Amino acid sequence: MSTTTTPARAGLGDALRTWWDGLSRPAQWAVGVPAIIALALLPLFPPPVLDTPAYNFGLVMAEFAMFALIAIGLNVVVGQAGLLDLGYVGFYAIGAYTVGLLTSPNSPWNQTDGGWLDPQWAWLACLPIAVAVTALSGLILGSPTLRLRGDYLAIVTLGFGEIVRLLADNLHELTNGSLGLSEVAYPHVGESESKPNGVFSAGNTGDPASANLLDRASYGTYWYWLGLALVIVVLLIVGNLERSRVGRAWVAIREDEDAAEIMGVPTFKFKLWAFLIGAAVGGLSGAMYAGQVQFINPTGFNIINSMLFLCAVVIGGQGNKLGVIFGAFIIAYLPKRLTSVNLVDSESTGYVLLIVDVVLFVGLLVLWRYKGRDLGAWVRRGVIAGMVFTGVMAALLLGSVLLFRPGGAQSLGDLKYLYFGIALVVMMILRPQGLFPVRQKLLSYGRQVYQAVRKPTVGEPIGAGK
Repeated sequence: MSTTTTPARAGLGDALRTWWDGLSRPAQWAVGVPAIIALALLPLFPPPVLDTPAYNFGLVMAEFAMFALIAIGLNVVVGQAGLLDLGYVGFYAIGAYTVGLLTSPNSPWNQTDGGWLDPQWAWLACLPIAVAVTALSGLILGSPTLRLRGDYLAIVTLGFGEIVRLLADNLHELTNGSLGLSEVAYPHVGESESKPNGVFSAGNTGDPASANLLDRASYGTYWYWLGLALVIVVLLIVGNLERSRVGRAWVAIREDEDAAEIMGVPTFKFKLWAFLIGAAVGGLSGAMYAGQVQFINPTGFNIINSMLFLCAVVIGGQGNKLGVIFGAFIIAYLPKRLTSVNLVDSESTGYVLLIVDVVLFVGLLVLWRYKGRDLGAWVRRGVIAGMVFTGVMAALLLGSVLLFRPGGAQSLGDLKYLYFGIALVVMMILRPQGLFPVRQKLLSYGRQVYQAVRKPTVGEPIGAGK
């Protein structure tokens, strides 16, 4: 009697990856280049569904590009090597302060006023310096701490992020303390009579009515284009590392560090590589942030931002480069999009929605209490997620109707920490691998490969007789 094995259903990420791998190299270029061009033109022609009424869409996309760089760097540490880093914002801050200290008039180390940096190209010159300094800080931090694992490593990295912020806040003579560093250098490119400070200056608001795409673009769009180019370069570098011996060592360490060490993998060296590369990418994003905002202070590098960066990696899918970029888009875009959305339109509407929400919560609670054991696994997870959602919404609606604020208690954009926290809870319950799970072909199909190549024992049926 023969049995047939039903293949596991592939997810969306696996289906797209299989389709992409099936294309020839010219076909991949034919698909990839137009897709990148479409992404580049998105801020110039924002679709009504994606547009952000309360914010300039170009600036939102520029923030997304910075978050994408951070997510890719953090993914090397957390997703590829499996090292829980809760203080990644420290590297982000070091990159930003490197540019600020060398180019801001408020800094005693300013090199643009008679120093060795020309204000025209100071930011471009500081970019590799920021990457090198941040990579060195990752090396210094990782050398004594990467012998720790799990929660202990997470606590040390959390402390590192706070130490960097506190140093920036208390070294008044150097960093100007909580007042921060202003007039940070930025790229002086495309200067003209209409744009005397260049296209990357905040004075470039763009001309939406212009037929010339370069004149139509605001400074946020130019920063987005620069960030998009940096993301592509970093993706190529990290992708090649992932397919090399280094990437295979990272996967082995992530899955089982003890087994990897027994098999001869120098785990400490490759963990240090991951920390160094992740720190360098974080510093690159920090330098981009300092140039765009042209002002930095310690409050922009608190632990909450570090948690948001980690949310992007967890929600998108740890270990999947395109997945964490999608997670970065959610983190950057969703709060800006929801800023113009109020929870309720009026007090009476709030009471009606509150009653409906409470009824739904009680119904789900009764269903869980009396029928929970008889439900399927996915139905149980859906009921749990529904109770969490309706419970939180009940608290928000109650606050809206009790505070009597016009248009509801708050806009949904102000509640980003709340719904990202809920999203993490729901993701851990329903899909802990993230929206786009990492490819695990070598690990998942190891048994099938072994069975295919091993020699059959005496008397064991082979071929169709199995």
